[in-house]
Amino acid sequence: MMATTTVPVARSISAYAVARILREGVTLDSALAGALAAAEERLAPTVRSLCYGAVRGYYRHEAILGRLLSQPVGSLDYLVRALLSVALFELEDARSPDYAIVDAAVKSAKATDAARASGLVNAVLRRYLRERATIDAQIASNPVTRHAAPIWLADLYRTDWPVRWTQLLAAGDTQAPMWLRVNCRRATAALYLERLQAAGIGARLEARVPFALVLDEPCDVQALPGFAQGDVSVQDLAAQCVAFPLDLHKGLRVLDACAAPGGKTALIAEREPELARLVAVELDPKRLERVRENLRRCELQAEVLCGDATDPDAWAGDARFDRILVDAPCSALGVIRRHPDIRLRKGPAGIDKLPQLQMRLLTALWRLLEPGGRLVYATCTLTRSEPRFAGCFRRRHVGCRHRAGRALGRVAGIRAGGPDRTADSSR
Repeated sequence: MMATTTVPVARSISAYAVARILREGVTLDSALAGALAAAEERLAPTVRSLCYGAVRGYYRHEAILGRLLSQPVGSLDYLVRALLSVALFELEDARSPDYAIVDAAVKSAKATDAARASGLVNAVLRRYLRERATIDAQIASNPVTRHAAPIWLADLYRTDWPVRWTQLLAAGDTQAPMWLRVNCRRATAALYLERLQAAGIGARLEARVPFALVLDEPCDVQALPGFAQGDVSVQDLAAQCVAFPLDLHKGLRVLDACAAPGGKTALIAEREPELARLVAVELDPKRLERVRENLRRCELQAEVLCGDATDPDAWAGDARFDRILVDAPCSALGVIRRHPDIRLRKGPAGIDKLPQLQMRLLTALWRLLEPGGRLVYATCTLTRSEPRFAGCFRRRHVGCRHRAGRALGRVAGIRAGGPDRTADSSR
């Protein structure tokens, strides 16, 4: 149970962060960074939990509020709306008594610019507690509201996955697991598991992916044994799977395009320490610094370049590569659990334009691939429309066979096989 002196302060900070997302359209990561910079360190876990829960459940909370308010939910001030969503999440989370949550929400409102709405916050939450059974049953009867999905996302899933769309909504309404990648230069996953257990951190191995394990409960990275020394990194399981199609060997020249934040660059450097060359390219200078930080922490080496992957002539020169990883910009729906603010977009605007950008990336980077080399294309999306262009690319540039399958993540490997260029892909 959270301390009563901590919760109102943490809720106020969280509400301001959520209100920024609603008002300014900033990402959850950005809003949290600003909020935590002004907060006491001890409040960070609570603020992070409240923000993620409020954003993840935003549309479920909207449906609840629509049954409780006499005015449209959209007419509420952003901060009041955020305070209510944070409180509704904590009622769902049920780690504190209901009366304490309502009391803390009212105190939080009074301590913020929403002080005049403290009576509204009190009345709405108390009415919800009185009518909770009926309202929750109404919400649960519709998979869209039950799983806090915006209409545009539900429609997209229903169109692309008519049989499994409700399963996708349900999966997106859960907290993402915390996967770790053990530095294979330092230890095996089994040995690192022993270190976690000695530190009182529960985890289990993943037999399908070497050096991967998942924590029973997410924790602060600084609590992980050897994290600061680069013994372990946080990386989703699907991202770790790019090591399979890359088929790394001694002496290869490898390019990681769109490399930020650098997890895959570090994975490549760890798995094959005797590469002839490893180049990481990223367009955004700020995100490029994350690549450098990851490499420094793990004591790994790579050439880190700031450049546009759609215009390799500006930074690649005459260089050619045996392996190219294209972690392409995408809708990111495949990581919606980790970035729940994706659901707060006004709609799927821009998704239709993504294949054009991805085609430019592949067309430009294909020229850098040595005959007999391999290009691996990776996205984190659940839409059918984004990967379809890969077939168009093969027909236009490769013109050969296509083998489709399923793995732990969505990965397409395109392999050049000599002057006539053959291709082999899997998703």
